[in-house]
Amino acid sequence: MTITTLKAAVELRKVSRQYGAVTALDAVDLTIAPAAFTAIMGPSGSGKSTLLHCAAGLDRATGGDVIIDGVPLGGLSERDLTKLRRERVGFVFQSFNLIPALSAEQNVALPMRLAGRRPDPGQVKAMLAEVGLADRAKHRPSELSGGQQQRVAIARALVSRPAVLFADEPTGALDTKASRDVLRLLRLAVDRHVQTVVMVTHDPYAAAHADRVIFLADGRIADQTEGSVDAAEIAVRMTRLEERTGLEER
Repeated sequence: MTITTLKAAVELRKVSRQYGAVTALDAVDLTIAPAAFTAIMGPSGSGKSTLLHCAAGLDRATGGDVIIDGVPLGGLSERDLTKLRRERVGFVFQSFNLIPALSAEQNVALPMRLAGRRPDPGQVKAMLAEVGLADRAKHRPSELSGGQQQRVAIARALVSRPAVLFADEPTGALDTKASRDVLRLLRLAVDRHVQTVVMVTHDPYAAAHADRVIFLADGRIADQTEGSVDAAEIAVRMTRLEERTGLEER
């Protein structure tokens, strides 16, 4: 792998993504600071999920460069890209993506097993305790609530201390209380463990937990905030963006 001087946790340089005649991302420049919580928002079809997938190495950009933890993705083979994702990237999805046949502790240990390492039982137990599930270690996903399953997914994503944690609508399938628990844990990961978190969300309340909010429209960055911004202000910006996008499409 070619290593560059580390200036950001994730960097996108003129990144584009085409799907046939559709431009999902249009020459996006974006730098994600280390040890910060960044939220990505935008109207439906704005390219926010495509941006996350390209930034995380789940999808290949058709133009430009993506760099994760100092490593350019463009020249990597599929094998090396898979290895980088396994070692340096954590994922949390709306649908949890836990293995039904495995217990909570086995799901948390899975990234270490896939990397060919013997799981550290103490580390796994500590992660489950941190997400408030020390007493659910032996339970399978079917025996856990949705919120508990998502907390297991967060523990699994963080157990290897990845360079970046990507979360795609992590509260989308949860009730209000469970959503708040998940957002608190993501915020705690940043503040206590200097974890870098990048989250796609449609929820202004969720985005208000971030240090920075990036707004996309038509595959481009249309607006952004820096520092603490409340949910009401984020909602106003989203409404304006949706109205502007709707007018441009007429």
